[in-house]
Amino acid sequence: IEVATSSKGLFISQRKYVIDLLKETGKLAAKPADTPMDYNSKFEGDTTPLSDPRQFQRLVGKLIYLTITRPDISYTVSYISHFLHAPTLGHMDLVDRVLRYLKSCPGKGIWMKKNDHTEIIGYADVDWAGNPFDRRSTSGFCTFVGGNLVTWKSKKQSVVARSSAEAEYRAMASATSELIWLRHLLYDLTLRRPVTPIKLYCDNQAAIHIASNPVFHERTKHIEVDCHFVREKVQRKIIMTPYIQSEEQLADVFTKALPKNTFQNILAKLALIDIFA
Repeated sequence: IEVATSSKGLFISQRKYVIDLLKETGKLAAKPADTPMDYNSKFEGDTTPLSDPRQFQRLVGKLIYLTITRPDISYTVSYISHFLHAPTLGHMDLVDRVLRYLKSCPGKGIWMKKNDHTEIIGYADVDWAGNPFDRRSTSGFCTFVGGNLVTWKSKKQSVVARSSAEAEYRAMASATSELIWLRHLLYDLTLRRPVTPIKLYCDNQAAIHIASNPVFHERTKHIEVDCHFVREKVQRKIIMTPYIQSEEQLADVFTKALPKNTFQNILAKLALIDIFA
């Protein structure tokens, strides 16, 4: 991991790691791709099993390590990693697409500005029943401290959600756990506990109402009880759940493949840049 510092902040990247990976896979001269996955294209093409799955598994392992500083490939790598046990030629094509995307921006990394506050905020989103094989939803969240991206996650949910509100609420529960952890960490580092509720932005009105309105309890018994700790944090004013338009939902990049313009717009708001470009 490479770190470049200045009076305005610091830049974290894995540029050398990416270049070495492209050399190893022979992709330095490959045609660059604009996004790590084709928009709305999740089904792998050729279903012929790979003769040597170990090469696929090694590449996916290297890409997983790369997500430490590359949130832009987190969703795609998470999706591909589900096929480690029985990869096909179509799955290898998905890896090839990620490598061609990295070829277009090998030096991209996270820019962390020197701001004058330590406000914690989060974004949570979900792609309801988006997996074409088992119809499970994909949760995604990202968190900011002092205006800088610090953590993010893309993960397929462990159960099938019966509604978009249920899927969104599970994503909110996962993000809430992360925000509470950051709150405790910040207190340990500064000995100052945040005095205002942490904002967790969500674009699903139903999930927001479930979190803040006990009247909705009778309608949500099919949601596991452990998810309801979100409501407890809201009632204790530890977090708040303001609504945000779907077009402004930054966690969208962790839940699904996006069109080029939307993808690039979100990366800019996440302060994911390439200072070497």
